[in-house]
Amino acid sequence: MLVLDLWQQASWLQIIGVVFSSPPALLVYFWILTRNDEEKGVEYSVPVPEQCKPGWEGKVLEELTLKTPGSSAIQCYCPANGQLLGYVNPVTPDGIDRAVSKAHQAQREWAKTTFAQRRKVMQTLLKFILENTETISTAACLDTGKPRIDSALGEIMVTTEKLKWTIQHGEKALKAESRPTNFLMMTKINEVRWEPLGVIAACFHNLLSPMISAIFAGNGCIVKGSEATAWSSNYFADIVRSALTACGHSSDLVQSTICWPNVAPHLTSHPGISHITFIGSRPVAHAVCASAAKSLVPVCVELGGKDAAIILDDVKDLKKISSILLRGVFQSAGQNCVGIERVIACPAVYDRLVEILEPRIKQLRVGSSLNDPEDVDVGALISGASFSRLEDLISDAVSQGARLLVGGSRYTNPKYPKGHYFHPTLLIDVTPQMKIAQEELFAPVFVLMKAQGVNDAIRIANSTIFGLGASVFGKNSNALEKVVKEIQAGMVSVNDFAIYYMVQLPFGGVKGSGYGRFAGYEGLRSISNPKSVCADRFPSLFNASIPAAIDFPIASPLKGWEMCRGVIELGYGQSLVQRARGLVKVVRNG
Repeated sequence: MLVLDLWQQASWLQIIGVVFSSPPALLVYFWILTRNDEEKGVEYSVPVPEQCKPGWEGKVLEELTLKTPGSSAIQCYCPANGQLLGYVNPVTPDGIDRAVSKAHQAQREWAKTTFAQRRKVMQTLLKFILENTETISTAACLDTGKPRIDSALGEIMVTTEKLKWTIQHGEKALKAESRPTNFLMMTKINEVRWEPLGVIAACFHNLLSPMISAIFAGNGCIVKGSEATAWSSNYFADIVRSALTACGHSSDLVQSTICWPNVAPHLTSHPGISHITFIGSRPVAHAVCASAAKSLVPVCVELGGKDAAIILDDVKDLKKISSILLRGVFQSAGQNCVGIERVIACPAVYDRLVEILEPRIKQLRVGSSLNDPEDVDVGALISGASFSRLEDLISDAVSQGARLLVGGSRYTNPKYPKGHYFHPTLLIDVTPQMKIAQEELFAPVFVLMKAQGVNDAIRIANSTIFGLGASVFGKNSNALEKVVKEIQAGMVSVNDFAIYYMVQLPFGGVKGSGYGRFAGYEGLRSISNPKSVCADRFPSLFNASIPAAIDFPIASPLKGWEMCRGVIELGYGQSLVQRARGLVKVVRNG
């Protein structure tokens, strides 16, 4: 990839001069052309869902529920306006068995593919997404109620970044890696090979992301989407399946399954599954891990967080930082696993921050972006099930001294009364003892807390059971480094918000936010089998053999023991004298 990067940075005159003056450069030039052509993305199409076509309008449901009276089908609707999107038949245990079996059959052949062949599929996917952003955004907005901008940032951009990173760095992450040897094993070469696990499962919010990692690592993939986004799940899975077909591979490699909670354990305990990535709540994670343990399936769990953004006293541009904070809190109506759940401000900036935030949050417009594209800042929540809990938490905080400056309750949109809306909320003077400072909200609620200084800010940030992500804003490098070092989190952004996700650093948390990592080198390797391989460095000269002194049947166990002592001293002695004594013992008793 370095050759390609340097080549792309050169001017055409430089390229022509080098190519025609050097035969090796000419060979490299044709290699690049051939290589690019071999991995170039392929054109393909996926039928556009009727609901994504201009002018479509669905029936507005009287009752917004996923349950369908008299049927096991999942009733899918748009949370922003209550329009019926359609029905999805949930998979049964037999259906899961068939899906796993199909994926296994396809994976046996897929595991034999080269990294170049896998990159071609990635390039094909990237090409399709870039050419179909409008449809992909519409599907995401219909099924989640989020605005188009949020779909661009939360679905499309993170997916294109993952694809681009995987294309450029995926092979390096999974290429066999040489490991050091030692004095006694100097005739050996050691390496770790990252091989496919088989078929893995992912219970994920962004369906495309786990499929990208799974197939690039040589695995098959069973993706279980949420019942709340069942309608779009099959469309997103079809995007990947069709890319595989377009590149000449079996689409059975990727399977999309939607099921009711009572059927999910059949998937998570399935003996045909080699790994599970789960994103969700702690109670469900306990059930998933217990189920997976039945078949000894390893699990990576990401369980949300109570991410803190610490604002130090020496920040330069508080208005600019406020914009970052607003995006971190209100993007996707707060339904973001790395969304900012607490803003902890030091004394010198606290009051000024309130002055900036209050009028801006009051101006936020809530509604359906697809219906009113120019009049919406914050969209709907996926469900209204949490509204009573949110209102109770806010009321409880106010009763203990917090001040509610904006919002604080569910919102009935006059144009879309069936939509799941909650008023964008600003709650200040919150303290760590309040429930709202301890529980994940997953909602458009800006919680502001005051710290007395850097140490106090870190104490407040670490006062919850969670430890997913965090942010810190300031100027003094020592103070920033202190926060980064002492905050209990799996990821930290300095003078930014959640940017680690856009550069494919390993994603995950500590404490109650789960364990394991996806994304980056660590993510790809976590869904691979790290096979340790030792081999002879010079097989024609040195071959493994058992010394006569310890070969069965052992002629003299005492001499064998002395020889073993000598080998240990020779290999690990802490001085030349000790090693020399070891060598003498080996010679005398070997």
